[in-house]
Amino acid sequence: MTTSEGRRRPVNARRAELLDRLRDLFLAEGFAHFTLDDLAGRLHCSKSTLYTLAGSKEQLAVRVVAHYFKGATRQVEQRVAATDDVREEVRLYLEAAAEALRPASREFIDDMAANIATRATYEANAHAAADRIRGLIREGVRQGVFREVHAGFVGEMVGRTIVGIQRGEIGERTGLSDAAAFAALSQFLLGGLTAGPEV
Repeated sequence: MTTSEGRRRPVNARRAELLDRLRDLFLAEGFAHFTLDDLAGRLHCSKSTLYTLAGSKEQLAVRVVAHYFKGATRQVEQRVAATDDVREEVRLYLEAAAEALRPASREFIDDMAANIATRATYEANAHAAADRIRGLIREGVRQGVFREVHAGFVGEMVGRTIVGIQRGEIGERTGLSDAAAFAALSQFLLGGLTAGPEV
């Protein structure tokens, strides 16, 4: 028997696949220069199909950017869940964040930062990353694994560094790739936080 729920599943699967394809295209080439006609042509679909995802190009960009960050966050948290050592959690979090960012072209980062609506999603993600690191630091301090530090300050510093990496500012000033910058941040953070032997 065909049910409305059964009919919705293939439709939802097609939308999810289309979002993934848009995400990959945006990550590789950015999105500001595309029209809906361009996107329909590149994805070999109709504009009406794109309108099932969003009512305008700007709304589509917001949805795709949110889709990217939602998937990236899920991947990062899956990596972190593989350990219960808080030092390893911090290292894995930053390593996984670097991997999630690796496919993002400079065009994508620039377009995302230049658009008010997508920038809000972008900044919310950076704030969430800072909050997550702050929570891990507090837990490390509580366990005695990390020395006593102001978790809020360290989280804010890490959050601003993550934003700088995402915007390409760190790479421009240091010559580091995004992945190398995250590795350096992890090394610096863990070296500075690790509690030394009591004397």
